[in-house]
Order: sequence, then C-alpha cells, then structure tokens
Amino acid sequence: MTDLVLVRHGETVWHAENRYAGTSDVELTPRGHEQADRLAGWAAGAGLTAVWASTLSRARITAEAAAARAGLPVGTDARLRELNFGEGEGLTAAEMTARFPEARAAFEADPVAHPLPGGEDPHLAAERFVAALHGIAAAHPAGRVLVVAHTTAIRLALCRLIGVPLGRYRRLFPRLDNCALTELRLTGPDPAQVAILQYNSPIGAVR
Repeated sequence: MTDLVLVRHGETVWHAENRYAGTSDVELTPRGHEQADRLAGWAAGAGLTAVWASTLSRARITAEAAAARAGLPVGTDARLRELNFGEGEGLTAAEMTARFPEARAAFEADPVAHPLPGGEDPHLAAERFVAALHGIAAAHPAGRVLVVAHTTAIRLALCRLIGVPLGRYRRLFPRLDNCALTELRLTGPDPAQVAILQYNSPIGAVR
C-alpha cells in the first residue's frame, strides 16, 4: 500500500491569462514560489518517504522546495509531464478560437475525443502518467510520496485510476488549484484497489 500525494505545481507566468502551458517550459511567478514555500512547510511534517516530479521546471522547482524541507532527494520522470496541447501551446482560449475555431469548438465539446490540433492523445497521456504512478508506488511500498505534476495530466490519471471514462475529467474534477493536495491510496493496479483520500485540499486545512 502506497499513499501518493499529487500536487499541481505553483502558479506560472501564463496563469493570469490562462494560457495553455502543456509541455512548454514556463517559469513560476513570485506567487508560485510562495505557494511552493507553503507546500514545503507542509512537507516538513507530512511523513514523506519520497518526492517525485515532472521534468518540466515549474514542477521540478516546486518539488525541490518540498524535498529540501523533508530532507529527501527529488526523483524526476518525464511520464509525469503535462499533456501536450499542440498548436494550442502558449495560447488563450480566445486566441485558439480565432486561429482554429472548428477545432477549438470540438475540443470544448469533448477534449478527449477531439484533442487540439497536433496535441497529444489524452488516452496515451493518461496511460503514461498512471504507469509512472504505479512505478513510483512499486519503488516506495508502504510509503507516502509527494508527486508534483500538472492539472490536466493529474485529472486524466484520476479518471483512469478509478475506472471512469476520461471524457468526464472536467465534470468530475472541475479544478485543481496550485499546490493543493490530492491524495490517493494504491493497493494494486485495479480501480477497486484505489481510494481517493482527499481532493484539491488547501494546505493548512489538512494533515
């Protein structure tokens, strides 16, 4: 049995305009660094046995602060990176509508059935992310592990882990705040062996 605490990285410079970062390497804002510091304060007393992060710098830097306070190294895994949004990378929703209106409308109707032009298949993204989580759990049995990653990838993985259609990810998990805590307990590879202990919990309101 392994508990995985999934966390979205701190706020980035594209956050205010809601630009799609995807696999673009975007810097944290000063507020993002403050969020990482609060996460680090939580990590100091959370009983963590390991810290893992996406290879994208916004996740890795967020994780490094927590790992330092917990006295642990940071492991990185490229499979934890965000979904690639193809031609939507760096754009706002309005800019996408102006550039490729039909594709944007199809994406809004069903982002899993209709990824953005040139974007990653969400089914494949969910598979790689879940494979990374199971690998981390196998490496840290009976532990509590912090995993710092990204909002869309985490929500897709949650759907895959509990056995619901990926196309429901925005309705089931409508938001994931920066540096909030989502904790899973894995006892095996099947949906029946996964429990969601907490979802999008603000630091300070949880253990």
